[in-house]
Amino acid sequence: MDNFYSYILYSKKLDKFYIGSTSVETNIRLLRHLKKYYGNAKFTAKSDDWILFFDIKCNSFQQAQKIEKHIKLMKSKKYIHNLKKYPEISAKILEKYKEIES
Repeated sequence: MDNFYSYILYSKKLDKFYIGSTSVETNIRLLRHLKKYYGNAKFTAKSDDWILFFDIKCNSFQQAQKIEKHIKLMKSKKYIHNLKKYPEISAKILEKYKEIES
């Protein structure tokens, strides 16, 4: 079974969040960002202190991408902190972007 995630990284040095989606375990994805696997021109290459702040396990890559977009559209650090603080928010967005099977 495949694993899909929406995830949020945090850099204290930059005081910035990075929001993404992936089909690999989030700890592997974090290591790839830290090792600049995706290139030196990418946003996460600007810092070397990224930590995994939060992740949401999704049912499909499409759902993970929709949740990533949802979080980005909120444009809010407070919302990101609340995702971590209140698990019911994650449950609601998982339900909102649930794939409808036919």
